[in-house]
Amino acid sequence: MNLDIVGDDLKVTLSHGEVVRFAHLDYAASAPCVRAAADAVQDLLPRYGSVHRGTGVRANASTLAYELARDVVAEFVGAGEEHEIVFTRNTTDALNLLARSLPPGTTTILFDGEHHANLLPWPNQLRLPTPSSPQEAIAALHQALKTTRQAVVTITGASNVTGEVWPIRELADVAHAYGVRMIVDAAQLAPHHPVSLTELGADYLAFSGHKLYAPFGAGVLAGRADWLDAAPPHLAGGGASAVVGDRPGEITWATGPARHEGGTPNLLGAVALAAVCEALATADRDALLAHEETLLARLRDGLATVPGATEVSVFGPGHPRVGIVSIALDGRDPAEIAGVLGRDHGVGVRAGQFCAHPLVRRLTDSAQTGTCGAGTPGLLRASFGLGSTADDVDRLLAGLRAALRT
Repeated sequence: MNLDIVGDDLKVTLSHGEVVRFAHLDYAASAPCVRAAADAVQDLLPRYGSVHRGTGVRANASTLAYELARDVVAEFVGAGEEHEIVFTRNTTDALNLLARSLPPGTTTILFDGEHHANLLPWPNQLRLPTPSSPQEAIAALHQALKTTRQAVVTITGASNVTGEVWPIRELADVAHAYGVRMIVDAAQLAPHHPVSLTELGADYLAFSGHKLYAPFGAGVLAGRADWLDAAPPHLAGGGASAVVGDRPGEITWATGPARHEGGTPNLLGAVALAAVCEALATADRDALLAHEETLLARLRDGLATVPGATEVSVFGPGHPRVGIVSIALDGRDPAEIAGVLGRDHGVGVRAGQFCAHPLVRRLTDSAQTGTCGAGTPGLLRASFGLGSTADDVDRLLAGLRAALRT
């Protein structure tokens, strides 16, 4: 019950007047809230106060809840003594924080198909073309590291466009063989698979609460403490400062997570996110994954029978993926079709470039598809997770068939 979706019975009225259960298939943008997150927030609200340094029941309860949330998240990602857990606003915030924490002169190696959150913040970039196979990715990283030693590698765990899972462990092994650290954007991986720093071989992980069924404005940067403790504070202000003198510049900054959590932190967001991490950690992840893979197979098999709809991929149709599928529509505007699906069929999907413009342009060019309004290349994306059903998938497929016939 902790992983039941809040609002799973949400009803919508279709254009022809029928009332149906809303089929939310836009999890990759924002997943709905699960009961564990909502209950955790409701439980804390009567005792909510400011964390750290305060006294009294509200401050004590809130401080305890905040630091317990950090401990839960640390366990969720398998953090050790050498790691820190910093609460951020989201994955974008976490990766920007880390980008500002790199030692001077560090080159960032990445592939050009990344989400903008993992494409735009990094200084001194060496962008590699998105490969057509995991083997090509590994070979390209080997080649790049032969001539670029003071570097860091940053890779998505699972593509927000195609859902394909990247060979993180293999790429991390290559990076570590050259003495280089590995950063993983786990925003799309964490909701679908366990994410362990050790098992992935990652030095840093970033993910968002709103994609992990805790839409309360919190994210996480988990990783090695040394660069974070040496970097300027992400937000200069109270909490980040340990001692402030009388003159400008007379500041001793805090160490540990507080250094980058200036200001009053998002206590409710941290508590909600930790509640979901705890619920997932105790759930039968194999059963959840099996259900997701059943839905994924149902959707992909059904798409093969829809004229004018073509699934896109980077590594090919047989490569493992999470519950995300993007579809090229032959000569049709994905935004128009998405609108029809919502109005006439009660299905919520996403159309556009999904904050991954270079990758979507490449995929739309290879599929020779249409555009998404005003000549912009675009795709239609369906994504699902906890609470998704076979009926949701079937309604999407039926709606696509109908929309593409007109």
